[in-house]
Amino acid sequence: MRQDKYGINVKKWCREHEKQVEGFLSGDHTAEETKRELSYHLRKLHFLAHERLIHLIVVFFTIVITLCALMVMLFLPETFLASAPIFLGFLILLAFYLAHYFFLENTVQHWYRLYEELLRKIPEYCDVIMNVNS
Repeated sequence: MRQDKYGINVKKWCREHEKQVEGFLSGDHTAEETKRELSYHLRKLHFLAHERLIHLIVVFFTIVITLCALMVMLFLPETFLASAPIFLGFLILLAFYLAHYFFLENTVQHWYRLYEELLRKIPEYCDVIMNVNS
């Protein structure tokens, strides 16, 4: 039975992938093995970047809804008893979404570094990297 039927633990998924790539980088491998690892890493990076984009959109809409709830609370004081809990609920939700988005953003940037390290292990790509950085 699949354990991820209702979603995966993204943080665990990221840690496992990073551990695997960093383990690969610590060993000696052929250019062909490194290209396969690079291809695999790029696929995972694509998935994570997509996840980051979706969460950016969700964070944006959560901010809009939170601000709307704040405006209702401030400009319609007679609704305070109903609008205050709604505003606080969305504010708490926003805090958690921002924390998760912060994790995704930093992880994607770290994975860009892992990508560059994998490229440096492939001799034919190493010349291209050195020319770009010059």
